[in-house]
Amino acid sequence: MTLFHLFLVAVVQGITEFLPISSSGHLILLPALTGMEDQGQIIDVSVHFGTLFAVVLYFWSDVRAGLAGLPNVLRGRIETDGDRLCLSLIIATIPVILLGLALKVTGLDEAMRSVKVIAWTMLIFGIVLYWADQHGAEVKKTEDWGVKDAIKLGLWQAIALIPGTSRSGITITGARFMGYNRSDAAKVSMLMSIPTILASAILLGAEVISTGNAEAAHDGAIAAGLAFVSALAALSLMMRLLRSVSYTPYVIYRFVFGIGLLVWAYFGNPVI
Repeated sequence: MTLFHLFLVAVVQGITEFLPISSSGHLILLPALTGMEDQGQIIDVSVHFGTLFAVVLYFWSDVRAGLAGLPNVLRGRIETDGDRLCLSLIIATIPVILLGLALKVTGLDEAMRSVKVIAWTMLIFGIVLYWADQHGAEVKKTEDWGVKDAIKLGLWQAIALIPGTSRSGITITGARFMGYNRSDAAKVSMLMSIPTILASAILLGAEVISTGNAEAAHDGAIAAGLAFVSALAALSLMMRLLRSVSYTPYVIYRFVFGIGLLVWAYFGNPVI
């Protein structure tokens, strides 16, 4: 792959992974919109690891507390905030793993990779995000997140397996419906992304490890680094903006992009 191609894939993944506009939808559309070849699973795994390190670094104090709580969770002892955070993250990740495996086994994951699906999910879930953001209460903070809310948000997160939905977008939507304020809804969503991205990367990595070679490893390392930088920048910017701006700009982007995709899908000649 050329350096420009790696740069484009990494930046698209890095920016869209944490913004509520769907990274998977953009990556699926990238080859169709640019005429470039599909980047392949090795690069997908690499850029996912890049974004994973970005969110871990940004929320390191919370991640450290969660990791410290893992031994107690494994022993069935929930005593500290770190223990509760660790247990909640594990519980919230179970639905998306189970549904993801089911979709992969049945082949439905590939069947949903279409312009029409992405267009409609961009529009529909953008509207749902707007409604939740405008009408959701602001009575909860990250410290209030526990097992009950983790189960609910885990189910919301599983919906993101439909391309174009946006993992961060749908979990932020669920959190806003549940009464979390804007910044804490985003924080919970980002923390939930850590085990989810890790599980996804491990699953994809297991499939491509036998095909790895020196050139692929070199390209992957470059892509991971670029994705890390762009993801960290996008995450930092979004968290700062949420102190004074709602999610409406992202909803507008989803709406405009979704309408454009619908026109292309029904009246143009999309290749996917």
